Amino acid sequence: MGTGSSIISLIQNNQDLEGFRDLCWRGSFSEYLDLIQKRPEVTRTAWRRMYDMVMTYGTSEYVEFKKRITHYNFFDDPIDDGKDAIYGIDVQLEKLLQVFKSAARGYGPERRVLLLHGPVGSAKSTIVRMLKKGLEEYSRTEEGALYSFSWRDDEEEGGWIDCPMHEDPLHLIPEEFRAQVASELNRNSKSEFEVAIKGELCPVCRFMYRRKLMEHDGDWSQVVQDVQVRRLLLSEKDRVGIGTFQPKDEKNQDSTELTGDINYRKIAIYGSDSDPRAFNFDGEFNIANRGIIEFVEVLKLDVAFLYDLLTASQEHRIKPKKFAQCDIDEVIIGHTNEPEYRKLQNNEFMEALRDRTIRIDVPYCTRLDNEQRIYRKDFSEESVASKHIAPHTIEMASMWAILTRLEDPKKGNLTLLQKLKLYNGRAIPGFTEDNVKELRKDSKREGMEGVSPRYIQDKISNALVRDTHDCINPFMVLKELEGGLKNHSLIADEETRKRYRELLGEVKKEYENIVKTEVQKAISADEEAISRLCGNYVDNIKAYTQKEKIKNSFTGSYDEPDERLMRSIEEKIEIPEARKDDFRREVMNFIGALSLEGKTFDYRSNERLHRALESKLFEDQKDSIKLSSLVSNVVDDDTQAKIEVVRTRLIRDYKYCEICASDVLSYVASIFARGDSE
Repeated sequence: MGTGSSIISLIQNNQDLEGFRDLCWRGSFSEYLDLIQKRPEVTRTAWRRMYDMVMTYGTSEYVEFKKRITHYNFFDDPIDDGKDAIYGIDVQLEKLLQVFKSAARGYGPERRVLLLHGPVGSAKSTIVRMLKKGLEEYSRTEEGALYSFSWRDDEEEGGWIDCPMHEDPLHLIPEEFRAQVASELNRNSKSEFEVAIKGELCPVCRFMYRRKLMEHDGDWSQVVQDVQVRRLLLSEKDRVGIGTFQPKDEKNQDSTELTGDINYRKIAIYGSDSDPRAFNFDGEFNIANRGIIEFVEVLKLDVAFLYDLLTASQEHRIKPKKFAQCDIDEVIIGHTNEPEYRKLQNNEFMEALRDRTIRIDVPYCTRLDNEQRIYRKDFSEESVASKHIAPHTIEMASMWAILTRLEDPKKGNLTLLQKLKLYNGRAIPGFTEDNVKELRKDSKREGMEGVSPRYIQDKISNALVRDTHDCINPFMVLKELEGGLKNHSLIADEETRKRYRELLGEVKKEYENIVKTEVQKAISADEEAISRLCGNYVDNIKAYTQKEKIKNSFTGSYDEPDERLMRSIEEKIEIPEARKDDFRREVMNFIGALSLEGKTFDYRSNERLHRALESKLFEDQKDSIKLSSLVSNVVDDDTQAKIEVVRTRLIRDYKYCEICASDVLSYVASIFARGDSE
């Protein structure tokens, strides 16, 4: 068998023909009514379907600064394995879902334009793209199935005319019988959802309906015999149930793009431009019926288009040229940047639109962990296989991005960097969760200004392709970020540019502290040595707290506890002289509590003591390793062996590669050479 035949066989053997037949289901109107009685959800409104689609993926809850927040799993993008995952704005997404929930129940928001408002690159388009993608997938599932219909017409090519606006077949039921039919459908239903029949036939279906009534002498039961119900699969590419409209220049755009236009070729066939069969009901509002329509940069539209939005949102109707108003059922969602929104607020002629708009702010991330997730998604080990990204490279870029978005703290004893750490869940002495809530409350504009994720992504990309190294480090990316400020199109004044450069300096200082700590831990990572030092310290504080003497292992005599040793360790975590007794009793009580529980004390179980021991061991060992000799490139064999051990620990414990481990050691060595060893 040749390659071509084997490929065809591979596809043939893995086809889901049964699934295909389900998706292409066709049946009679009577069969559709039976289906409704079993699963009335097929008649849901577009808003209800949207809400149910998101909830299908489930939720989780977490508490942040004493506030319970719901996370919607749908926005992790399980459809595309996280390709469009949205991070750091769970609070705003929760507000969005509250609107969907209220609209699904018919409480009013379904008659509004949903407006996502925020700075450039804040995931507004991604949210809408996710919703459209989710609806497409949901319509292909049994839970999300929906249906439309076609008319038998022997004069038409193919013998059938599809409803151009994908209407629910229940629109075929005459107005005077609708309440009775809905009651009958709901009577034996086991679902909590109740069928409600709303909306009128579109002009094409209305024309066919009247014609069929004449053909069958007014017998409605015969009319529906000429109707075929079909499964409807929403698709943006096929323009079925999902529409997208974006502004162009005034000469190349008119309202027919929203509500359809005359088909001049068919006028010759049907003889009139008011015959619905000679009209293309294929505007974005028409084809988005039963689904969602997205307005890209909605407030850049000409005023004439915005008027169409008013009726579409409030009345759920549109007005095609030369036809009566048509009912629509769709989620209308737009997004805009802040300058356009300010123009809307200042335009007194657009009060009607403002009144019909529900605004959802979509800010940038202000939590460091979430900002990093945005970039790790694009610059993972799999996607950047040819280069190694040194530890903290993405973290430092993310840190600078968030610093540009935060407002200066009003409390004088708090720095901007400390505020960032508080927002990221770090504990800072003197600040509680209530303080963080207050900080957020006082900073109403945070996340609505600053550097966008796109700028960070662009500069990381530049560093990856520009540098000839096999590994890029934070300094390379920070250099790219600083170099791009000069020509950044969204920075309006020199004062902002200067502030951003100063924040880069703060990030570099923070990186310096981080790598010094990592090298310190790598040098002092001798567990046996730490354990011996810990045992010595515990023996001394035990004797001190119990007012005893301690046996000198060398002389065999009993001496006073070694105060110098104890203080040299305690000073590493800034225990003042006046509090030393409290700290020593605290450690002994901790050891005693573990003993009562039948547990053995280990220095790792006490985070503060562990840190103090590491710092003390580092101070004792750094001189023997002679790290600063790296700067002069004169290293003896013994020292080189010790440095290799440290380098190996950096690679093993902190994910450095050979290149960046050596670079970090040289960098920290240069710091020690300057005498900055704190």
